[in-house]
Amino acid sequence: MALRSVYEDATISIYYDFSNDWLYVDWGAEQDLASVQAGALQMLACLKQERCHKVLNDNRQVQTIWADAAEWGGKVWFPAMAEGGLEYFAWVYSPNIYSRLSTDLTLQHTTKPIVMTFDNIDTAASWLRQM
Repeated sequence: MALRSVYEDATISIYYDFSNDWLYVDWGAEQDLASVQAGALQMLACLKQERCHKVLNDNRQVQTIWADAAEWGGKVWFPAMAEGGLEYFAWVYSPNIYSRLSTDLTLQHTTKPIVMTFDNIDTAASWLRQM
């Protein structure tokens, strides 16, 4: 990945991967409703700024449950991302069972864009390149 940092704070790092023309988003260990919503809205702003249509979303470091953000993520944020140009979202699961549960709950509320989940970042990136 050829990355340029576009946003970073204590809970999230967002990069533009110019070799793949997508956002690479690396979430930190501690997440809650406020950090998930703030990070997701920042991701939306970066997606629009970089005018890309794909996201590689990396939750491998996340160690907390954030299920209280699931419905908002699926019903509000993902549709806003689709309106902002997002077509494909590759989501790499956290090894933490509670974070994985939060991801799955979010996807129960999601109808668009196309979201696929992965246990391995290389597999996720490979899928995203093919889309």
